[in-house]
Amino acid sequence: MAAEFAAAFAALKPVLAKYANRLAVKADTPGEYALVTKSASPFQQHKGQPLDFGSVRLGKAYVSFHLMPIYMCPALIKSISPALKKRMQGKTCFNFKTEPEPELIAGLTLLTEAGFKRWSEEKWV
Repeated sequence: MAAEFAAAFAALKPVLAKYANRLAVKADTPGEYALVTKSASPFQQHKGQPLDFGSVRLGKAYVSFHLMPIYMCPALIKSISPALKKRMQGKTCFNFKTEPEPELIAGLTLLTEAGFKRWSEEKWV
C-alpha cells in the first residue's frame, strides 16, 4: 500500500507545484505538499494570515488532494467531472488509494487552473 500511496502522491504533487512560484510553499515533505497565498488574507476570520490554496497529503488510508478555491468559489463545482466527483470527500478534498488515471489528473489540473484564475480575479493571490 505504501508504494501505491507514494505513486499517488508523486502524480498529484505536480498539479499544485505548477503554482509554487506564484504562491508560497507552506510544506514540502515526503508526506505533505501545501501552498498558501503570499499575501495576508483579506478576510477578518483569518487575522491577516495567508490563505490555504491547496495541498496533497499522504494519510493512513489514502492520499488526499485539497483545493480551497472550490469552497470559496462554489461555481467551480460545476466543472468537476463525474469520475472526479466520485473521489470527492467533503467540500474541497479528493481521495486516492492508487495513482490517479490520466483523466483524473487532467481534471484536477483544469480545476486547479480555474481556481487560481478565480482567486487572481478576486485579488486573493
